[in-house]
Amino acid sequence: MSTNTKDIELLPLDNNRLAAVCGLCDSHIRQIERRLGIEINNRGNRFRLIGSADAVQTGAMVLEKLYKNAVVDPPTPEQIHLILSTIDVGSKVSESNTTPDTVIKTRKGLVRPRGINQQEYLHRILTHDINFGVGPAGTGKTYLAVACAVEALERDTAKRLVLVRPAVEAGERLGFLPGDLAQKIDPYLRPLYDALHEMLGFEKVNKLIERNVIELAPLAYMRGRTLNQAFIILDEAQNTTPEQMKMFLTRIGFGSTAVITGDVTQVDLPRGQTSGLRQAIEILSNISDISFTFFNARDVVRHALVQKIVQAYEQHGSVNS
Repeated sequence: MSTNTKDIELLPLDNNRLAAVCGLCDSHIRQIERRLGIEINNRGNRFRLIGSADAVQTGAMVLEKLYKNAVVDPPTPEQIHLILSTIDVGSKVSESNTTPDTVIKTRKGLVRPRGINQQEYLHRILTHDINFGVGPAGTGKTYLAVACAVEALERDTAKRLVLVRPAVEAGERLGFLPGDLAQKIDPYLRPLYDALHEMLGFEKVNKLIERNVIELAPLAYMRGRTLNQAFIILDEAQNTTPEQMKMFLTRIGFGSTAVITGDVTQVDLPRGQTSGLRQAIEILSNISDISFTFFNARDVVRHALVQKIVQAYEQHGSVNS
């Protein structure tokens, strides 16, 4: 493969932005080099990239994008990982996405989408009453749904938040769980708790639960209810049966928003039992008022190794496919 050289100059000159883009001891530059397999040298705001033609072109666009965004959002290793994960070498860094930029405001700070799929997911939640987020672990499906719910509570567009999850054990028997209902279902709702605590704080969450503004419920307890002016999240929906999924979807009342999240490759139902999430995708996909967002390994926003693990399993064949 022939070696190519590309020179770029980041303008206007701004030493603070330049330092943010390069990172401590040029750590951000080294991160881009490792991911794209190129060499990057710089003197001030002048950069020289050496490597394959496609890789240096991609590297130049990544540096320019980081420099442009550094005015209001100095890059972090996580953000650089996400930018590099959402592009193919030689392709353009996506600037053509027509979905409006969406930022969720909570009392603990701003929640920004990372990547086009997350941006579209947030926009759809804000513009549709029923939304499905389907994809592997670490793609932000549940976290972003909770962020939208918290914002709806704080804006008073939703009167309460209902967090629902099927109480299905993930491949192991947990045995008898002591305590009241809340204590019994706590282990199943822990990811939702974690997101709430991060956005609202521990004490605020406990107060809202005491006032029944935030309700935690196993899926089986939803039968016969109608939820008006509520924000409802059904997590781990791949572990619903078709009957349970239909029951849940028909609980939604006036002024409510529902988000259903799950990973169809991680079904913990008894062997031979159809997943309600898989069936819902087939049955409801032609209803325009219901949104579907499908995430893949490239959308993973956890440790870089998580993305590689998900990709490896996809290539081998999903465990529960």
